Amino acid sequence: MTELPDWARQLELSPHPEGGWYRETWRSELTIPQSALPSDYTGPRRAGTAILFLLMPGQQSAWHTVRSAELWLHHRGSPLLLEVGREQASADTVVLGPDIAAGEQPQWIVPPGHWQRAMPRDQEPTLVSCVVVPGFDFADFALGAG
Repeated sequence: MTELPDWARQLELSPHPEGGWYRETWRSELTIPQSALPSDYTGPRRAGTAILFLLMPGQQSAWHTVRSAELWLHHRGSPLLLEVGREQASADTVVLGPDIAAGEQPQWIVPPGHWQRAMPRDQEPTLVSCVVVPGFDFADFALGAG
């Protein structure tokens, strides 16, 4: 399945640089000055940001890391396999989804600076939200190999 379903087209998503589809839905009005952030931030950041993120069956996001904490929230579709670790080689897999009794998690926090990648577990699109605090900035984003 490569064509976006009707419900996904209604969300007005665009291709994401790490793979999949996204649309920013929130960028806080509050700005945190650089002086109030840890020293590895290169400038001020919004207090938080949020995106809708869709992966189609067979798609996966590239390994990447974000300087800030990232909260993943599952909305619909296939459970999502989210690999998270300090290093790619030692990443653990968390299953985001609605079936709590089966061990799936409706939300998960990726700690700051941890490697992550995601893919649908089944042959159905996966829709999640990602909330980043302090807010996402491409200066804080790195793609990995593999």
